[in-house]
Amino acid sequence: MSSNFVSIYTEISQGEAWLKRYRGCSPVFACVLGFTETGLIPGISAAGLTPEDRKYTAIADAEFLFHGSTGKAKYPLPPLTAGASPVLISRAVVESLNVPVYLFNAGLPQAPSVPVIDLGGLAASCLSQGVAMKLETVHHLLQQGLVWGERLASSNQDGYLTIGECVVGGTTTALAILTGLGIDAIGKVNSSHPICNHQQKWELVQQGLNKLTQFPYPPLELVAAVGDPMQVVVAGMAIAASRSCGVLLAGGTQMLAVYALCVAITQNYNLSWQPEAIVVGTTRWVAEDPTGATVELAKLIPNHPCLMSSKLSFADSRYPQLRAYEQGFVKEGMGAGGMCIAAHVSYGWGQEQLLTAIEEVKNNEISWY
Repeated sequence: MSSNFVSIYTEISQGEAWLKRYRGCSPVFACVLGFTETGLIPGISAAGLTPEDRKYTAIADAEFLFHGSTGKAKYPLPPLTAGASPVLISRAVVESLNVPVYLFNAGLPQAPSVPVIDLGGLAASCLSQGVAMKLETVHHLLQQGLVWGERLASSNQDGYLTIGECVVGGTTTALAILTGLGIDAIGKVNSSHPICNHQQKWELVQQGLNKLTQFPYPPLELVAAVGDPMQVVVAGMAIAASRSCGVLLAGGTQMLAVYALCVAITQNYNLSWQPEAIVVGTTRWVAEDPTGATVELAKLIPNHPCLMSSKLSFADSRYPQLRAYEQGFVKEGMGAGGMCIAAHVSYGWGQEQLLTAIEEVKNNEISWY
């Protein structure tokens, strides 16, 4: 199974065992939405042409994941320099295979118009300030993640929980968290740009980390200083869910940072978890990004997460917006890579079925907008 549509890059035996264990099992998809003012810095992200567009990226993606191309969304998908929102990929899987979806608002500037579970968080300030969130907010969000991870897992103990995210600027906060935990992540993270803007990210991270008083920093204090609200929620979900079901952290750099947080949080607060139940699943555009070092980064993280990717290709797509992924634009988001892995593991889907379903969603989106 690991050879035909899923590539495993690290902890190969764990990855093969995970894929075998959950073959044919039902997934549940939780997508955690958050916001950091880091995403408004010019040039920091390609997930929206302008800072104003990027304010609404997570909201628009959530609406599209929920409604698809029915025209009921309040916010259209934001214009991009090139490519198409990765939510088209996730929506294609959810729509075609009737995967249960839970949307969580961990901290957005405003609430989406679709049903979401509000976790009582707040949008984060720019990480360069070194005071992104209040510590009590971070503690609250961790507890919410633990509660919901247990709740979702208990209703799907024979299956697995796929957790995606949408945070514009989130690879920069991921770099801050990884570095603050003592992991050498400089120059190794990814971005929505075809060539990663490592220098810009690192300068912002340095500004934030230079305001901290010790190193490495305790994990929740670190998130409060330079993180975003999604990270600690997903860490809590993964920790709690791993105790009773499988967990697929659907993303690249950001989910590697979440996994590193899981390690630090369980150690610092003596929480039980089952790390062997957790894998990180992304797209090959992230895993094999020549302007990052995703696999090398995964190997540097304590407890060594299993990193895998779908082999989905858009090289033969009839849509230039999808073919742009092959030039390094967009790459990942909204759990896209993980949902492709889920479609394969649970339903046996491969390249042909996925491309057909995604192109149908893209065609409907074009027809509506």
